[in-house]
Amino acid sequence: MAKNIVIVEDEPAIRDNYQEMLLRQGYQVTVYGTKSEAEEAFKQSLPDLVLLDIGLDDEIEGGFDLCRQLRQQSESLPIIFLTARDNDLDTISGLRLGADDYLTKDISLPHLSARISALFRRIKALNQQSNEDKLLTINKLTLNLERLEVQWDKQLIELSLTEFWMIYSLVKHPGHVKSREQLMTDASTVVDDSTITSHIKRMRQKFMLLDKEFNCIETIYGAGYRWHCH
Repeated sequence: MAKNIVIVEDEPAIRDNYQEMLLRQGYQVTVYGTKSEAEEAFKQSLPDLVLLDIGLDDEIEGGFDLCRQLRQQSESLPIIFLTARDNDLDTISGLRLGADDYLTKDISLPHLSARISALFRRIKALNQQSNEDKLLTINKLTLNLERLEVQWDKQLIELSLTEFWMIYSLVKHPGHVKSREQLMTDASTVVDDSTITSHIKRMRQKFMLLDKEFNCIETIYGAGYRWHCH
């Protein structure tokens, strides 16, 4: 069955352009021009992936609000911001809200298509894991690859899809240093160093909400990060 993608974009010409491209790629595509339209639709059901603009009509940060609401409904739903706003503050804000990617509208259509395909490949790869490989336990940490769940000391931690893959990348080989480039490869994303840093900071905060002594994601300055519990 074709994947269902929702586009939330208030400029009709841009919205139609993206929709046409994705339809040619074989996806089912639904479009909304306002935050309120999208909100009502998401209350009924969630798609397989969401493309979000930030500014929606007169709501300057309507896309941020939608992302926050979507993350409350699902931590694993792939969300991509696609916006004209290219400053660092907006990028970091979007990723801190749990988006899996942040792209600007000058991106080429083939590049956009590739980034969407990369997100779907992650999910497919999880589904192809053998039953033995779908549960990974290291000390207090348990990763369930079938359910996309992470638990710390038997307590659930809600991670976005990108965060899940970054944690998985680190814990597959505990103690081994993973460069930012390796984390990007394993998470099927291409972002700058500050964005990787934001993801790592957000993950640490989530663990520390459950365990104030959490220190297992170690920064190796000039090299990257490793999973190493002291």
